[in-house]
Amino acid sequence: MKRNALIVVMALVALDVAAETIGFDEYQAGALAAGWVCGVTGRGSPKWTVESDATAPSRPNVLRQSGSGTYPWCVRQGVGIADGFVEAKFKPLQGKEDQAGGVVWRWKDGDNYYVARANALENNLSLYHTTRGSRRTILYVNAPVAVNAWHTLRVEFNGKRIKVSLDGKKYIDLEDDHIAGPGTVGVWTKADSVSVFDDFSWGGAPPQ
Repeated sequence: MKRNALIVVMALVALDVAAETIGFDEYQAGALAAGWVCGVTGRGSPKWTVESDATAPSRPNVLRQSGSGTYPWCVRQGVGIADGFVEAKFKPLQGKEDQAGGVVWRWKDGDNYYVARANALENNLSLYHTTRGSRRTILYVNAPVAVNAWHTLRVEFNGKRIKVSLDGKKYIDLEDDHIAGPGTVGVWTKADSVSVFDDFSWGGAPPQ
């Protein structure tokens, strides 16, 4: 009995720390990726579709946002992570108001989540919390974000601690307690940004 219980505990620990990666290649081009839910915080008409892209880090497909809205988002269904990491490769393509790409975590619904985003128009990296539909800045930092180039955005979160890295360099390391507990993960853009995403990955942190 004790041995069986230990096996169950070990399986749960393995499940908690296991990482998953989605390259969008298993989905049909021209449609929304199955297992994802998309929408907008605020107003607008975002358009999230799987498309082919010869420059994709893992070819042939990417997830593309080509509509517009206050804060378009697209999140993975069936994920509940309180502590762990989320990472995505993204390429900002165009946008007059913004050229942004971001990742979200502890996403409860379209009005409550954390987001880290990089912006090619402003050459900066930002950390926000969105609470009751209102986005609030936690920190801005300058960072090089080239347009029409692939970047890697990664966030590690554990309790209050949040670390944000861009292209392998850590830019943000702080504590914030606005949003706690498990939530799902996903990607995010702003305004008229046209951006593509690939190699989206996430995983839970090991128990303390």
